[in-house]
Amino acid sequence: MISENIYIKYRKIKSVVESILFYIFRVYSIRENRICIVTFEGKGGFCCNPKYIIEELQRRECGYEYVWLVNDERKKFPSYIKKKKNTLLNRAFYLSTSKLWIDNYRKPLEVRKRADQVYINTWHGNVGFKAIGMWRGRAFSKIAYLVSKHDSDMIDYMISSSDWTTEAFVKGMVYEGEFLKYGQAREDILVNDRQRFRIYIRDLFKLPQTMHIVLYAPTYREIGQKTRRQVLLEDASLDKENVIRKLQEKFGGEWIMFQRLHPQLALQQKNMDGADSEKIIDVSQYDDMYELLAASDVVITDFSSIAFEAGAMKLPVFLYMDDLDEYINQRGGMNFVISEDKTITTNREIAPDVDANPPFAIATNNGEMNDIIDCFEKQKYQYEIDKMCLDLGMINDGKASERIADFIESSIMT
Repeated sequence: MISENIYIKYRKIKSVVESILFYIFRVYSIRENRICIVTFEGKGGFCCNPKYIIEELQRRECGYEYVWLVNDERKKFPSYIKKKKNTLLNRAFYLSTSKLWIDNYRKPLEVRKRADQVYINTWHGNVGFKAIGMWRGRAFSKIAYLVSKHDSDMIDYMISSSDWTTEAFVKGMVYEGEFLKYGQAREDILVNDRQRFRIYIRDLFKLPQTMHIVLYAPTYREIGQKTRRQVLLEDASLDKENVIRKLQEKFGGEWIMFQRLHPQLALQQKNMDGADSEKIIDVSQYDDMYELLAASDVVITDFSSIAFEAGAMKLPVFLYMDDLDEYINQRGGMNFVISEDKTITTNREIAPDVDANPPFAIATNNGEMNDIIDCFEKQKYQYEIDKMCLDLGMINDGKASERIADFIESSIMT
């Protein structure tokens, strides 16, 4: 393995050479009506916060041109979006000639922004367990800092969904610019369209409308951060068939499990373990997690921010953290403190002005998972969720897309 310093020199030289294309394409004028969008470094499709912002703009018939850069051209997009392969040439041309950029991740090192362009970063998770950026301490490598700083220096506006986010993201995102506390556009569907997607998803997967769905969405693990970045999914010891049985005993009715890989992993692995069971369906290739979440009745995750989004909608959330200590050591820290008795509190170093106690129950083995399902109390949980949302200063009223679109129309695409 090459040393970190040599790798960084290589990346810097490579980015300078590749950035030449961005300067060459400045011979073209910026198109005042063009918006260029990317999700998950091109690995995502029509999904996450950018999807719902673009849908709202299109609904208003603003006359904008939408260009979406994507790695896999098989991904499906609405006809009003111009899908382009996420190559260096296309990145350089379409980013250089677009008035507005919308992204939920990081731009590569070679990208160069022009003075009259605007960059809105929605990020792909606001309130969450995983420490990001400089909050990771020594686990935040030099190359990760370099990419983050380069991207954040270009960002004009960062979307926030809570008071907690606005505090934590300054150091976490290596970002000192302006925050727009408008909420996450992807959460609008959870407020406005849950019933519609409960019906749609069950029809799509040929399930009875009475079927209950538990969405299992573990996050990814990272390796090789000092040089070439890789992400992987470690096999969790969760007994999925047992979870389905326990949910049937606790809540009644017939249950099925949707398994969902993180978008960074979905293209690397066709199916998660257990997907050959009649009770377990792999939905990793389904682009929009939030349509699936809107249709679900229970969520199981480990360290994903989906816990807070599902919780805010009063869905029961159970956390399965069979590698808790190992994950914290690998990640370099957590945004929330998990005590020995598995209670969760805010990390006051990260957000000193926010004091909240997320009520999610944690299991580290299958026996504990049985226990936390058995002990779930709906009324108590919903009261504690309301308090958590208030204490975090969360905004999730189903109008985030409208607020962001209003801002784009009035302040950027004028």
